[in-house]
Amino acid sequence: MESVARSHSTVGPDTALPKDATLIYRQSRWTRLTHWLWAISLFFMLLSGLQIFNARPQLYIGKESGFAYNNTVFAIGAENTANGPRGYTEIFGKRFDTTGVLGWSGPAGRETSRAFPSWATIPSYYDLGTARVVHFFFAWILTTTLVVWLVASLVNGHLRRDLAPRIDDLRRLPRDIVDHARLKFRHTREYNTLQKMAYGGVMFVLLPLMIITGLAMSPSMNAALPFLNDLLGGRQTARTIHFIVMLLLVAFFIIHMLMIFAAGPINELRSIITGWYRTDPPAHHGKAPERSA
Repeated sequence: MESVARSHSTVGPDTALPKDATLIYRQSRWTRLTHWLWAISLFFMLLSGLQIFNARPQLYIGKESGFAYNNTVFAIGAENTANGPRGYTEIFGKRFDTTGVLGWSGPAGRETSRAFPSWATIPSYYDLGTARVVHFFFAWILTTTLVVWLVASLVNGHLRRDLAPRIDDLRRLPRDIVDHARLKFRHTREYNTLQKMAYGGVMFVLLPLMIITGLAMSPSMNAALPFLNDLLGGRQTARTIHFIVMLLLVAFFIIHMLMIFAAGPINELRSIITGWYRTDPPAHHGKAPERSA
């Protein structure tokens, strides 16, 4: 799996160059460490976050919520029908039957009313206190690692050198889109335009927004930074944004995994586990060098 925090092209003293010129040392130890810390943290935050959501499986827009308000934009629940209990998911007033997955799920004959099923939450049984401990623990790991990574990347020039899209990158964007749609990948040291835009969106938009909205939902942070809640349109709006960002991160993960399998899972996994990555053979006969997947 490729990481956003890619290493510089230099090779350390503990990574002697192999005889095969197509095999390069692409991911540093720091890159691999931060990648797996983020992956593990986001995994536990997702499943514990779904458990926390089960305590109040509705989302609102605005500063307040309750029966006296008509600002619900999303809800998961269960209701009794002529055919027995049924689960539903409601989006902007449009209701969908999601029995067996959302709203009403569990082993046959022992179904219960819960927004997300037991296999998708940590812990699997309802325990809001444990879920909050797990969620906040990994949230601090994610936040601390991200801040350190951002500072280090600014100092060593990684952001400017490897992630900032250049004019040439933007010109090549249509070609990159077509190549990815055709599952035509090129393996080089550099990121292509789509990778830079996707990784940049995650690192500089989604993760910071996830952290900011999480802080806005904290009563203690409301006392310390009262403007933060108002800036986001209220605590309930912040919670809705938090949930939407979670969905976008899940979508990124799914696409990321699909691209890994399409581009060559063994090569990609070796890169993020050992640091070594196999590139395409050098171009010949005046052909321009190809770019990465």
